Amino acid sequence: MRLDKFLKVSRLIKRRSVAKEIADQGRITINGKVAKSSSDVKNGDELSIKFGNRLMVLEIERIIETTKKEDAEHMYKILREDALQDQGE
Repeated sequence: MRLDKFLKVSRLIKRRSVAKEIADQGRITINGKVAKSSSDVKNGDELSIKFGNRLMVLEIERIIETTKKEDAEHMYKILREDALQDQGE
């Protein structure tokens, strides 16, 4: 499944266009490599996503083409969330 679609279906990011924009800015890595919105993701992949001043690292547990809100959280497991330091300090 494409990265941007996974982020939307899993409800990590609400809109696919926003997921594409974030990925194309280089703010997402898959298994340590910078990912584009068209990158393929699969079970077991580790994603790192920079949301503003926060870094979320998660593991993909399940790929589902369409999902209900309550099932979306079963698509991934959050490994850690870190606060990022401001570059201006």
